[in-house]
Amino acid sequence: MTSASSRFGGFGGEQSAGRIPKLVGIAVIVIVLLFLIPNMVTYVNPGYVGIVIHRAGGGVDKQALGPGLHPRNPLMTGIVEYPVFMQTLVLTKNNREGAQENDEINVNSVEGQPLSLDVSMSFELNPLRVPQLYQTFRTDIATIQHGYVKQAIRQALQEVVGSEEIAAIIGPKKAEVVARTQALIEKRLSPLGIDVKQFTVNELRAPPAVIEAINQKNVMQQQALTAQNELQKNSFNAKGDSIKAYGRATAILTEAEAQAKANRLLSQSITGSLVQYEMAKRWDGKMPMVSGSAMPMIQMPGTTKP
Repeated sequence: MTSASSRFGGFGGEQSAGRIPKLVGIAVIVIVLLFLIPNMVTYVNPGYVGIVIHRAGGGVDKQALGPGLHPRNPLMTGIVEYPVFMQTLVLTKNNREGAQENDEINVNSVEGQPLSLDVSMSFELNPLRVPQLYQTFRTDIATIQHGYVKQAIRQALQEVVGSEEIAAIIGPKKAEVVARTQALIEKRLSPLGIDVKQFTVNELRAPPAVIEAINQKNVMQQQALTAQNELQKNSFNAKGDSIKAYGRATAILTEAEAQAKANRLLSQSITGSLVQYEMAKRWDGKMPMVSGSAMPMIQMPGTTKP
């Protein structure tokens, strides 16, 4: 009995020993599955696209994944999300106390005068070109913005600002400078799938001495313009007075000439016969009262002496 029990007990022990590795194997498989199953499906958030990266070869799928659930091999592929909604990059001087970062753009005008600019750029990523963008830089979009994009903005501003006088940039040509800069930025970023929507210069800072000189120049130009306008006004007034005087003199001369002509015509028409005729018409038939014995004679027109 003892030997039989020993044999049976030994057989049971061998079976128990054989089950342990199997249970461990099953447990490992279950753990692996529990880890892999959730990672076999990936979710891309709205407003983003997923870039599929092949870990074995390091390549990138040419087509990005849209928002939603997507199956994947968690051991062989990785997913990197890139935002494709509207974003704004702000590059400004940080005035907070103790702050170390300063993203302002520093350039020089055509005279070599320094300018510091606070700018902002709104943009979107083209979903069709996001894989190419990632493959080019192999980093996140924030790093690309504060690296390559910032440098592209600075180079464009230097090209435009460096061809203009500082007074024009601050004054009448500011809008033109902004438009030309945006066009250059678009030309450089568009091939990468970065679509520029708006570029703005929020603040422009020049040395105080330059600002004072520009202000003085503007005052002098305004004074010169006022003096020129006053001179033109006086000139117009003088011309007006001259025209009026000439008109009055012409009118007087014309009137005098007309009167002289009338006088000439009148003098030419007066003769002795006409005078006697006019006197006869006015005679009332009475002889004039005179002293002496002589009687005045009135000679009528058309009569002759005997």
